[in-house]
Amino acid sequence: MPITESNYDLPSHKEGCHTQLRHKTTNTTQGSPILFVHGATYGATQTFDYAINGRSWMDEMADQGFDAWCLDLTGYGHSDRPGEMAEAASLNAPLVRTDDAVVDVLHAIDFICAQGAHDAIDLLGYSWGTVICGRVAGQCPERVNRLVLCGALWVEKQTGFQASRIPAYRTVTASSALNRWGHGLEPGVFETIVDPQIAADWCQTVVETDPNYDAAQHAFLRAPTGVRADYEHCAQTGLDWYEPELIQAPTLIVVGDLDIETTPEQGRIVFSRLSQAPSRQFTLIGG
Repeated sequence: MPITESNYDLPSHKEGCHTQLRHKTTNTTQGSPILFVHGATYGATQTFDYAINGRSWMDEMADQGFDAWCLDLTGYGHSDRPGEMAEAASLNAPLVRTDDAVVDVLHAIDFICAQGAHDAIDLLGYSWGTVICGRVAGQCPERVNRLVLCGALWVEKQTGFQASRIPAYRTVTASSALNRWGHGLEPGVFETIVDPQIAADWCQTVVETDPNYDAAQHAFLRAPTGVRADYEHCAQTGLDWYEPELIQAPTLIVVGDLDIETTPEQGRIVFSRLSQAPSRQFTLIGG
């Protein structure tokens, strides 16, 4: 069956801005929709709907009968950039905190449910998106049927942690994105996980989603830093970023054994606290 793609502009938590919600379906789907929520740096359209050899993750989901949606949060992907991102990063406070992202996601859930007369959807979060989805699932359990946390980010109090002065946004080049992708891996390991050319092509493509991208003058992506501000707050105070105990949906946690950003240990902490989830599963890839 052919896959239909639709894009929608939705209200943002930020006045004057809109987010982009993408939908992919074969129009033969059954069951509840699934919404993909991205991480701290790159939008959902390039994280979940980037085609490799002609197929994206969302394409695969649609072909398997899922009603697949992904949301670019404010300041990311194909969504609007707040006005502060047109100014020097040092002039403003960190943009798009987790509370703000939750508002964007709830707008998307409302829209998706209205389209198909659903009361609830499935949520899949990646990295920071696991925090956002975990927060939504805990605060609004009636809106979430099932929850998937890919790279379950968790922060505990770090003794002696000193918070830094965080600008409104940070910049990422294609080369820095590629270097970070393989950070912490032993020499030669990265090439066994992903084709280096595919990785380089993706990094260049995702950086070019910045609306101001110019190869000569603006060869970088701007990413909001609200996630960093929240991370540092939790690391300094020991306060929980969200409460896994409030989650009432069946939950799957997926982590990679070589991931040094969202580590297996972090995932196990979240897993241990899913006391109200009717079922829970922890999957370690590569371990």
